[in-house]
Amino acid sequence: MTSNKSFGEWGELLGDRVLATAVLDRLLHHAHILNIRGNSYRMKGKLPLSSDA
Repeated sequence: MTSNKSFGEWGELLGDRVLATAVLDRLLHHAHILNIRGNSYRMKGKLPLSSDA
């Protein structure tokens, strides 16, 4: 599973901090967490959007 949201943002995402805590508890119980930083591979080679268009 991947997400661009930090664990602290899941409460707002799901609309309930208690529910988000329970979901994360179950998802992360035996999980390996990889924090990937940097530019998106899917966006590699794409031109940045121009703000004056």
